Amino acid sequence: MALDLSKVGKRDDLKAQREPHWQRLRAGCYLGFRPSKVGGAGSWIARVYDEDTGKYRVKSLGDFGALAGNERFTAAKREAENLAELVEAGGEVRRKIETVADACRAYGETRPDAEGRFKRYVYSDALAKVKLDKLRRHHLRDWRKRVEDTPSLVSRSKAGETRTRDRAPATVNRDMAALRAALHTVLAPGRPNTEAAWQEALVAVSNASKRRTLYLDKTERRLLLQHIEREAEPFARALCLLPLRPGAMAMLAAGDYDKRTRELTIGKDKAGNDRRIIVPAEVGALFAEQAKAKLPVAPLFRRDNGKPWDRETWKHPIARAVAAANLPANATAYTLRHSTITDLVMAGLPLLTIAQISGTSAEMIERHYGHLARDAAVKALETLAL
Repeated sequence: MALDLSKVGKRDDLKAQREPHWQRLRAGCYLGFRPSKVGGAGSWIARVYDEDTGKYRVKSLGDFGALAGNERFTAAKREAENLAELVEAGGEVRRKIETVADACRAYGETRPDAEGRFKRYVYSDALAKVKLDKLRRHHLRDWRKRVEDTPSLVSRSKAGETRTRDRAPATVNRDMAALRAALHTVLAPGRPNTEAAWQEALVAVSNASKRRTLYLDKTERRLLLQHIEREAEPFARALCLLPLRPGAMAMLAAGDYDKRTRELTIGKDKAGNDRRIIVPAEVGALFAEQAKAKLPVAPLFRRDNGKPWDRETWKHPIARAVAAANLPANATAYTLRHSTITDLVMAGLPLLTIAQISGTSAEMIERHYGHLARDAAVKALETLAL
């Protein structure tokens, strides 16, 4: 019969010996008890199998003498299971994922864009505390409604006044996509048309993505650079030369560019994992100049106060330059990215290559720019006409 150390009477009847009396808690995890020879509380021992070394790890847990006799087994069992979890995790304590917030934090560790959305719309929301095993469709439906009703910030003046607009369906889709991906890593989809079908509340809005239509040609982009303030000119010039997201460009460090090979490592980006690209000579010269005399961790493009650019600081000089150059008033930093991608497509560069450089999917490039690629191909064919 298997030994049951949870019974105080059973433990009192055990013979005092050097080898502990063992109870199997689960495969590879044992809890041992060694009775005292002098009538004390006895001592507890944990034994856990380590698959990496092929050996058992043994740890003395003490006597838990401060607890009542009927509470000692529970405390010792908890310590043994904690040791087993530590060993199985390779020496690192494995985070318990119990709530929606836990799932989001685990997912966002390597995905900065998703983590940013979680910080804005999940962690401070009532949804964050919902247990995953209790998550139902109505929890996410209510959360979605709250996100849809949250206005998007357009600008903030120096006096603290803010301008907002209604949240665009495409933005809501991106917010939902991050949460949906985080939950999919820990939850299986629920049975359709039931409250357990949590995934149904996060279905994307159809036809929400609108094609970016504002395009600044090279002459207009040069005009913008002529009118932009000296402090922001290198950052804006980089956006005109390389189709990175403004946020990814702003987070580049001096050490991310190797002038010997013209290789750029792009880290913090919506695309997630680091990627490396070789930049053209003109871009390389700009990056080398910006990296000169800077520590590797210093911002590659920094403001006069030494801090990196962000959306709250780059938009003002760009807006002022747009007005001074008499360009379309809705031109933004993202307009520069769109314009650069458009030029690459019209130049005939393969869409997959453009996707890799810009840090997006080939599907998105095809969706938004495929018509331009086809127009360019038709024009190329026309030159072959006899």
